[in-house]
Amino acid sequence: MQPRTLLLLAVTASLAQAEIDPRGPLPETYRTNGSATLSAVDALKASVLRSTATLVDEKGGHLIATTWVSDDGYFLAPASAIVKPEKGKLRLPEGRSFPFKVVHRAADLDLLLGKVPDLPKTQPVNWTTSRALNMGQWLCTSKGGGQELRIGVISALRRQIPGMGAALGIRMDEDQSGKRKGVKIMGVAADSPAESAGLQTNDVILSLAGKSVARFQEVHEIVSKRQPGEEIAVLYRRNDKDESCTVRLASRTKVLSNWDGEDFANGGISIRTDNFPEILQHDIPLGPEDMGSPLLDLNGRAVGINISRVDRVTTFALPMETFWTKVQQWMAEDRKPPQPVVVEEVKKAVRIVPQPVKSTK
Repeated sequence: MQPRTLLLLAVTASLAQAEIDPRGPLPETYRTNGSATLSAVDALKASVLRSTATLVDEKGGHLIATTWVSDDGYFLAPASAIVKPEKGKLRLPEGRSFPFKVVHRAADLDLLLGKVPDLPKTQPVNWTTSRALNMGQWLCTSKGGGQELRIGVISALRRQIPGMGAALGIRMDEDQSGKRKGVKIMGVAADSPAESAGLQTNDVILSLAGKSVARFQEVHEIVSKRQPGEEIAVLYRRNDKDESCTVRLASRTKVLSNWDGEDFANGGISIRTDNFPEILQHDIPLGPEDMGSPLLDLNGRAVGINISRVDRVTTFALPMETFWTKVQQWMAEDRKPPQPVVVEEVKKAVRIVPQPVKSTK
């Protein structure tokens, strides 16, 4: 019997047996991700647990999920979520943590390929094509570093998501009042990079990334050359005193969507929400910290990587066709780096033919 049929039978049977008050909300147990429906995918939990891990910061705080893509320690994670990899570690579901190295960053895909050198054996996901997926098709993924499973459906057509660039999350005007010209902050967006960094209305930005700014167009030019997730140094004046901070940029679409503080995401959204060559959109309830986990069909085969939590009901995943060939190439290059050329071998390879000397009379 197919997994999809098992899921439908589980839902139908559980609702038929439940004594539900028609005037009240559906009990938690019988909702899409209640225990009654999740029982249909319990068999996948063990394999998903082995194929996922968590990146943590220097204090052990959860940063992002990861997916094992080889049996010798290579994994994938969203690149924009990892600012200082040298201070982080990869934590296995049972609790052990290991340092890792960055093998490759792909800005166009927002993917980071990393490797844990000290793990003798890892359990990679089993990939399958995503091309046959249709609207409304059931999928599942992991939450909480592989500790839990969640199910949902493909909720929109696969498509490209254009990029609008990075943003600080401020409204600006030019300031000529001080001895040093700068750009005055006229407003700060709620839940924006600027707010998180502590910038306030009436602060005057003096420089970004070490470059003096006197016009708001200069701020746009500096920020537009960077990707969401990058950090940028800000020197500003507050109450006639120079201060500094570091701002972690976010997608402009994220900032504009929540400019007035609308609670459109509940659990928050990802730093980067656009500029993807192609995505699978689904409605599985996840948080930004769950990105990097594998997106699976009900047979447990991976069809993509969760890459961005976009709003309260939307997650984007990269289809495996957009990255898997490239990832295999990056791993192959890392396993067999170019060998250094020995000077003696170069000399042997270059045959010097003596030129005849012309006699002169």
